[in-house]
Amino acid sequence: MRRFFYENSLSIVLFTLFFVCVAGQAATGFRVYNQDQREHGQPTVDFASYLWGGHFIEAVFENWESEFLQMGAYVVLTVFLRQKGSAESKKLDEPEAEDRSAQPRPDAPWPVKRGGWVRRLYENSLSLALLVLFALSFALHAAGGAAAYNQERQEHGESPVSTLRYIGTSRFWFESFQNWQSEFLSVGVLVVLSIFLRQRGSPESKPVDSPHAQTGKG
Repeated sequence: MRRFFYENSLSIVLFTLFFVCVAGQAATGFRVYNQDQREHGQPTVDFASYLWGGHFIEAVFENWESEFLQMGAYVVLTVFLRQKGSAESKKLDEPEAEDRSAQPRPDAPWPVKRGGWVRRLYENSLSLALLVLFALSFALHAAGGAAAYNQERQEHGESPVSTLRYIGTSRFWFESFQNWQSEFLSVGVLVVLSIFLRQRGSPESKPVDSPHAQTGKG
């Protein structure tokens, strides 16, 4: 058991933090939502109803959408683009191990051994998975946002709109862009800071004694 936790400690801690934060978001969002309902003379909801309501779904997937877009774009962009001196970039002129053609070694994943279109799909599976998760989060953000938007319209005596129509509103794109810009900023800052700054022991940093011009982690 100790070995299992040692070998998987990074993912265990990250997913634990994720669940703690989601629970905190749900609990505080529930209180905020019902407080707003009372202030506007509207009925409150129980916790289960809140979790299935537009207010919570919109807030959750609005953020997931931006995270998966950031990661998917970053994975794809780092295939082609370089940043001199950054630990987050491939080397400028030297071949990298991740660029080589897949070889059907005995310990290779089964899609590599299978070959053909299965291997070609597997070669791009990381970016494809992230972009699919982005698309699903985008759709759920739109659905949750439309539900919340329609609730507001109903309270003002206005007719509801479809999810597709809601996607065309400035409100939807304001929610998206305010998250997207922060994600790309944070990655850009990491790319540039890793040129000059170090964190001993982190695989996201170059070795502490590496020159600033060294590109890549090793």
